[in-house]
Amino acid sequence: MSKPDIGFIGLGLMGAAMVSRLQDQGYKVTVTANRSRPNIDAAVARGATEVATARDVAAASDIVMLCMDTSASVEGRMRGTDGIIAGLRDGAVVVDFGTSLPASTRTLAAEVAAAGGSYLDAPLGRTPAHAYDGLLNIMTAGDKGAFDRIEPTLKDLGENVFYLGASGAGHTTKLINNFFGMTVANAMAEAFAMADVQGVDRQQVYDVIAAGPLHSGMMDFVKAYGVDGDPTMLAFAIKNAAKDVGYYSQMAKDAGTASVMATGALTGLNAAVEAGKGDEMVSQMVDYYAEKLKG
Repeated sequence: MSKPDIGFIGLGLMGAAMVSRLQDQGYKVTVTANRSRPNIDAAVARGATEVATARDVAAASDIVMLCMDTSASVEGRMRGTDGIIAGLRDGAVVVDFGTSLPASTRTLAAEVAAAGGSYLDAPLGRTPAHAYDGLLNIMTAGDKGAFDRIEPTLKDLGENVFYLGASGAGHTTKLINNFFGMTVANAMAEAFAMADVQGVDRQQVYDVIAAGPLHSGMMDFVKAYGVDGDPTMLAFAIKNAAKDVGYYSQMAKDAGTASVMATGALTGLNAAVEAGKGDEMVSQMVDYYAEKLKG
């Protein structure tokens, strides 16, 4: 049985790893440049076809995949005379693997449906290293028939492929997940900073917390930097964390409510970005809080 033609936009660290996996699995892939050349050149060297616009990507593809940074970026690639919707094949499926606002997702899903296609939100869990081996977690939502049709392709990319319901449910779940994770990470980072202020050893604080029910993988990631000096265990930039928690807060507002718990984490993350720490890893929020608490 022949494999569907794939279009891919957004070959950053994660997107490039996913394209590599698709090529390993024998898919024909069409790409267009988004920000930088090296990953495009690497994909082309392995057989991908490069085209000029997102419209051209759609015209060549049964499944169009996006792995981009913001809802605004996704919307920019979807709409307009050179956008994906303008070139969409009848019956094609568009998949947004990024972390986007659910309200934007639902609007785009309606626009794609009106153009004769289907739109799925499918944000990702795990890392680019997992993507190379087809071991991602994929949180898919949207038209169930479209999901069923492309599930074999999604399973070539992911070890755990979830179907979560109506359009936007995938992005909603991802934002809840990231809100929870980043809130825990910021709480642990401040806990280490407060230990400094109070003259208590960070390792001892960690040992006590880790011996009880509060122990988690996220606190271990923060401990890897706060105690051991290794920021790479949580390879997620502060600016990206700020974006995701901000999206979580916006999601709540779009639903006519407001988050109570996101406020503290978002305040700290945004302040760290403003202080020039946006490209540092989330575990390095320990330094931001240490500086802030010392006054």
